[in-house]
Amino acid sequence: MEDLIGFLVAGFVLTGSPGPNTLSLAATGAAFGARRGLGYMTGLLLGMVLVMGLTASGVIAIVLAVPALGPVVTAAAAAYFLYLAWRIANAPPLSEARQTKPAPSAGDGIVLSLLNPKAYAAMAAMFTGFVLFAGSSTVDAFIKAGLLLVILTLVNTVWLAGGALLTRVLREPRLNRIVNVAFAALLILSVVLALSI
Repeated sequence: MEDLIGFLVAGFVLTGSPGPNTLSLAATGAAFGARRGLGYMTGLLLGMVLVMGLTASGVIAIVLAVPALGPVVTAAAAAYFLYLAWRIANAPPLSEARQTKPAPSAGDGIVLSLLNPKAYAAMAAMFTGFVLFAGSSTVDAFIKAGLLLVILTLVNTVWLAGGALLTRVLREPRLNRIVNVAFAALLILSVVLALSI
């Protein structure tokens, strides 16, 4: 029971703290509204399921052990995050966004999760730092993945709704633009911090 409580607390702290996924989700909520951000949130969750699988199976450890792949993965991740931050910063005010630019898609969410260094670090800590079912490592991994998916859904919903709520409060287009640019800058900062881990 102690391991379960520790796992849940660590899960909320690691997945709920500001990082590329959470900040991009809040930024999407602020720039496009919560409802239009649901597809993106679904993509982030699906991407995190893939990250869990890659981490728990050891595949990511094998990939990162190849010295030539590290810089390539880092450059691809940085380029994608810059592209997403640019889209968020340039989104029109929420009142206009409904008729113009498309919100980030589920595919965008999957890609962001797969390129997010914080996601791999958090999942590695969660899968190696706790034992919830000692009888089978496979059952243990599935229990952890199920619990993490519930935690991620709750956390992501709060970040998406929080971003959308912030924009509803700041309806004036100039303030809305400032919020979008601030979220884009925070997204870039979170990537820089995640890559420096």
